Amino acid sequence: MQIAIIGGGASGFMAAITAAETYPDARITIFEKNKTVLNKVRISGGGRCNVTHNPSDLRFFIKNYPRGEKLLRKLLHQFDANSTVNWFEKRGVKLKTETDGRMFPVSDSSHTIIECLIKTAKNHQIAIRTSTNIKSFSKIQNDYTNTFAIQLDDETIHADRLLIATGGYPKASGFDWLQEHDHHIIPPLPSLFTFNTPDNYLLPLAGVSVQDVDVRIMGTKHEWRGPLLITHWGFSGPAVLKLSAWGARDLAEKEYHFICRINWVPEMNEQQIREVFILEKTKAPKQQISSHAKFGLPSRLWKTFAEKAEINEGLRWSEATNKVLNRLAELLSNSQFDVKGKTTFKEEFVTCGGIALTDIDPDTLQSRSVPGLFFSGEVLDVDGITGGFNFQNAWTTGYIAGKNIGA
Repeated sequence: MQIAIIGGGASGFMAAITAAETYPDARITIFEKNKTVLNKVRISGGGRCNVTHNPSDLRFFIKNYPRGEKLLRKLLHQFDANSTVNWFEKRGVKLKTETDGRMFPVSDSSHTIIECLIKTAKNHQIAIRTSTNIKSFSKIQNDYTNTFAIQLDDETIHADRLLIATGGYPKASGFDWLQEHDHHIIPPLPSLFTFNTPDNYLLPLAGVSVQDVDVRIMGTKHEWRGPLLITHWGFSGPAVLKLSAWGARDLAEKEYHFICRINWVPEMNEQQIREVFILEKTKAPKQQISSHAKFGLPSRLWKTFAEKAEINEGLRWSEATNKVLNRLAELLSNSQFDVKGKTTFKEEFVTCGGIALTDIDPDTLQSRSVPGLFFSGEVLDVDGITGGFNFQNAWTTGYIAGKNIGA
């Protein structure tokens, strides 16, 4: 049996290796259009490769997928984060867990993961063809054959089974060659992006981070609490990235022009913050307000808020009027910023959209319209938030497709 896998990324390699171990007589080839394979693995996590997220109860784990939760609930029973950890450890790669739950190789190098996947593939005699562009494919079905004809730039090859693991495409036109085979395409849109706020008075504080804020997209239900990073162009950090993933379609409809509201002291509302200030007037009447940050906020950020509230540098708590303290309380609990555009998070481009999940068998990931054709990874309309969840989708769907592709 000839198995062709289009896409030399994480999911394509997992599918190829699983297929080789499940169907040892199969001849498997991975086709990659770029000069090198596993390029997203190489750059993930700043070159460290965020392999997966710390295993947790499935009910909580699947809540990290804005799209595809129902499918993954079924598939993760067969290959979950624990399975990923065990899979790599059996092949000599140990993973470690960081405080935020992200898991990396103990080497802190993505090359460890790349070398493991390539070595394992070669041990199974899986052929790897790079710089190979797939232009189209067709199904040849008659009394004599039931195969795929796959058109490359300068040759046609044949395979009994075909897996598409090409990842997401930034534009819908990238899916045209798949749409020809009666597959519905959910229009691709960016997910996991940072917010551009060109008129933001906090931009001079680029590099300052706050460990716990609440960010809301005004006019929507989207809200997320977590760490935030001030950048040269706006806001980033887990709270913003996760919010961008959940709000990907709504924010695209707004053409990435919207207002985000930030509560910098998320355990309190404006009234509770005011009460803290009134208490400070009694507890520390002679303390200069702008020089002593409250609520664990970075001193530079606190001082900027104080200036914005028109609190001069020498003003003490005992001298502050209610009007001034009300302004400061509102800034801390209800800062609003005009977002005018987005920026891709580092080089980790993630899209929502792709092959509609109604078009595939949820047990095998085989196409409902083209027998012998399988899909895995981000080419499907599945995407996760930052933290290793997109790679887990790649490992899981690659494993399930690989298990079933030779049946």
